[in-house]
Amino acid sequence: MAESDTEHLDHDLVRRVQQGDTAAFDLLVRKYQHRIAALIGRYIRDWSECQDVAQDTFIRAYRAIGSFRGDAQFYTWLHRIAVNTAKNHLVASNRRPPTDDVEIEDAEHFDSAIRLRDNDTPERELMRQQLEQTVMRAVEALPDELRTAITLREVEGLSYEEIAQRMDCPIGTVRSRIFRAREAIDVELAPLMDNETASRRAVR
Repeated sequence: MAESDTEHLDHDLVRRVQQGDTAAFDLLVRKYQHRIAALIGRYIRDWSECQDVAQDTFIRAYRAIGSFRGDAQFYTWLHRIAVNTAKNHLVASNRRPPTDDVEIEDAEHFDSAIRLRDNDTPERELMRQQLEQTVMRAVEALPDELRTAITLREVEGLSYEEIAQRMDCPIGTVRSRIFRAREAIDVELAPLMDNETASRRAVR
């Protein structure tokens, strides 16, 4: 997929989120969660902390996405939020953030270098698109109570207690619904993941 196509896809997903489609934001999270975690890892060494800060980054992005106008790439906007969130986390923990930020150009150059070294980029891009479409279909096919629970957890970042209050049910029910939702999504993803594993083995 060309860079312009990627930007177009991101902006299309952002528009859908702004119109109330939370499943579209879940796709953006899945697309960029590893890059954001790696970026935050430049500031915070503890992996569990990185995960928490990454989740906080996406929560902040979700709450602020109404202000995104598409003047810059979505990832550039998300990158800034991640850097600020990581630095704020360090300050709040009485740790000194680094004086030099990880610049977006450096991150993009590194990412581009990886893509240039990857001979099967078109196949990997196709796989990513198929995964995104499969996740969206799986989420949309869930019963209302499962779809709501998984969206509140994965997209809005609410705790189990907050979800229980929002859905007016016991925490045990929330955990069960989220587990069943993830299980249903995994079932839909399994054939694609099996194909990916098989293709990697064939390349080797």
